[in-house]
Amino acid sequence: MYKISITSSKVKKRLFEYLKSRNDIKNKLEKLKINPRGEIGAHLLHGRLADKWSCWLGSNIRMVYVIDDKNKRIIVEAIGSHKIYY
Repeated sequence: MYKISITSSKVKKRLFEYLKSRNDIKNKLEKLKINPRGEIGAHLLHGRLADKWSCWLGSNIRMVYVIDDKNKRIIVEAIGSHKIYY
């Protein structure tokens, strides 16, 4: 199982805000920790964000992350609406 790591306090704060307002996100993150490439709509990004992954956490909430297989970590770099891709 993978562990979730967060890159900045801003991202951490936003994730905790989403977790407080939506009960389903915690369950989705648990699924992601088991299979970070095949759960909750996870897909590899291209272009400027090549080699990063994105998944859907609900409604208009997306999460961009990097998978560190060696250390079994999901490194969250951004979370929010589709604007996080720009």
